[in-house]
Amino acid sequence: MNLRDYQQKAINAAYDAFRDGKRRPLIVIPTGGGKSPVLASFIKNTIQSWPDTRILCLVHVKELVEQNYRTLKRIWPEAPVSVYSAGLKKKDLSGQVIIGSIQSLYKRAYDLQKVDIVIVDEAHLIPASGDGMYRKLLDDLAKINGGDVPVLGLTATPFRLSSGSLVEGEGKVFDSICHEVGLKQLIDRGYLVTPVTKAGLAKIDTSRVHTRAGEFMANELQAAADRADLVTAAVAEIVEAGADRKSWLCFSTGVDHAFHIRDAIREHGITCETVTGDTPHAERDRIIRDFKAGKIRCVTNDSVLTTGFDHPPIDLLAVLRPTQSPGLWLQMVGRGTRLFEGKENCLVLDFGGNAVRHGALDQIKGRPKGEGGPAPQKECPECHLVVPAGTITCSCGYVWEIERRRAMHDAKAAAVPLLSGQVSDWIRVKRVTYHEHRKPGKPPSLRVSYLVGIGSQYSEWVCFEHDGPAAKKAQNWWFVRARSAAGVEPRSVQEALQRLHELSAATFIKVRFNGQHWNVVDCRFDASVETKAA
Repeated sequence: MNLRDYQQKAINAAYDAFRDGKRRPLIVIPTGGGKSPVLASFIKNTIQSWPDTRILCLVHVKELVEQNYRTLKRIWPEAPVSVYSAGLKKKDLSGQVIIGSIQSLYKRAYDLQKVDIVIVDEAHLIPASGDGMYRKLLDDLAKINGGDVPVLGLTATPFRLSSGSLVEGEGKVFDSICHEVGLKQLIDRGYLVTPVTKAGLAKIDTSRVHTRAGEFMANELQAAADRADLVTAAVAEIVEAGADRKSWLCFSTGVDHAFHIRDAIREHGITCETVTGDTPHAERDRIIRDFKAGKIRCVTNDSVLTTGFDHPPIDLLAVLRPTQSPGLWLQMVGRGTRLFEGKENCLVLDFGGNAVRHGALDQIKGRPKGEGGPAPQKECPECHLVVPAGTITCSCGYVWEIERRRAMHDAKAAAVPLLSGQVSDWIRVKRVTYHEHRKPGKPPSLRVSYLVGIGSQYSEWVCFEHDGPAAKKAQNWWFVRARSAAGVEPRSVQEALQRLHELSAATFIKVRFNGQHWNVVDCRFDASVETKAA
């Protein structure tokens, strides 16, 4: 197997990190970018260079045990490797290299005895706290081997699904990222397919869903998402959008939600099965086997196939699960980015507003636990007052309940671009509001907000009172929207607010992520859109 350049650089970087005194370096390669060949080649090179080395490779699901074992044997047929995984009914600790599941091995440190290097695949699953299976095994191995055993981690997301960076803060597991390659870089080089979206509006209303430990509360989230009308409408869109797609994977907010999505898809005559944590092992194996054989077109799941699941033909992802975890969002989208013959891209139908919430996939960074993501509050689109999430009527008179009821009948997925630099499809605008925005030390600007759905809006700032390019841009902005060519652009924000009647309102907009914010890059006009000044 010939390694790609970034895979070889990752291996070299790991050796450099260990030589520089690092004990726990981390390699970051996007989902589908080929972590298994890196892992296998590192094992082969290490043992051939240091023949007495004993290596333990840990993963969290039996499918990855099989995948890493097969890859190592393909690269190195005579590899001295054994497998320890209850799920595979193999429990052999005799190998110089042991590939196994953490669930089967975390109490077996004293049976393992000598271990020189531990490799953890899907390293983002190691918790930040001092407990958990990974922590217990590493602590026990340290006692047996006379000190901390070096750990090499591999992951697509260098932050935990529910908290912050793996290499920062108290309780960190890894001391450095020794090598990282970006998602967009691999897409541009043709090693991954592009995730794409279609037009529509975000529809699952999370305004009343509270947050705990940096994530939506599960019971409240399922109650918001698992409504018969929303499931029916969302599935209708999935079926329509996926007409020419061969392999679909759906993510739900809970077990009941997963089965309800499955049942609705079956009503359209499409083969569909469900996998959850309660699915018996034999039944799960059958479903996955049939899915990979093409006998089943769609699989719905609840928190089972979000990480570590490899099926390259997947060309449609339906994400009916809002999440505040950037890592979980990346992992879900990553299920569809692998290359496959005849597969040009992967369609991502985001019904949970995740693309808006987290920004472009290639710009996502981790966040500390309990920080980032929407708090249980919301901003009024009329007066921009921040109020508790459960508020129905704002002090200015705006009523969220009206928008909520409208959203129940609108089950479109978000049309937000998934990579920086991409421009979205046309997004329908429900309301445009204007108000004066002030920033210390700067002239005021006009904030223009486009409400596009429940809890979703985009804003731009028009700088009439600034100098240079900003003022020129404001002039052009006004003339594009002015119903009449007569007159001149406003000289101040207050004058602009008084002259809103001269403007056409945007009915559709296109947006692009610039690395930090969403920019409105194009618009279409129709007098039917409501325009209000705040």
